[in-house]
Amino acid sequence: MYYVMQVVTGTEDRVEEQVKVMVGNELYHSCFHPMRQMRKKFRGEWREVHEKLLPGYVFITSDSVRELYQELRSLPAFTKLLGKDREQFIPLPKHEVEWLERMIESPDQRMEVQLSQVSVSEDDVVTILSGPLKNMEGSIKKIDLHRRIAKVEVDFMNRKTVIHLGIEMVGKRMDSQKC
Repeated sequence: MYYVMQVVTGTEDRVEEQVKVMVGNELYHSCFHPMRQMRKKFRGEWREVHEKLLPGYVFITSDSVRELYQELRSLPAFTKLLGKDREQFIPLPKHEVEWLERMIESPDQRMEVQLSQVSVSEDDVVTILSGPLKNMEGSIKKIDLHRRIAKVEVDFMNRKTVIHLGIEMVGKRMDSQKC
């Protein structure tokens, strides 16, 4: 089951390290904060950068959430485990887990959302060619070609959240009828 820890933004790496050092391996399977690959322009040159996908959140998978919670409480950087309802912990809903796993699916297991490749026609119609945005057209709220960002609305912790994902322009397509 996937659970979400809310931490102070900027401490995600430190919390992961504390979990690895201070929490028993038998209590969790993985602990991570997903990243996103982006392209940003610095002094006229496009560069690849890596940013946190959901700043302030660390994901942890476990089958022993009660025992895990007791261990997490001793971490200096831990703030809270989301989804606690009285004495029960509610895991991330199945559809959100499926979305997260699909987004961070990468061959090198870096837990990073890769760039999506897009093409733009002469009529300024944007087509998603490949990457995590493929087949998510209904969730895309806006594509900013100038900044190379897609704004996507997703369900996260049972509420709508807009996240920014990187896109890479593969070039302009020419319509065959106009040639």
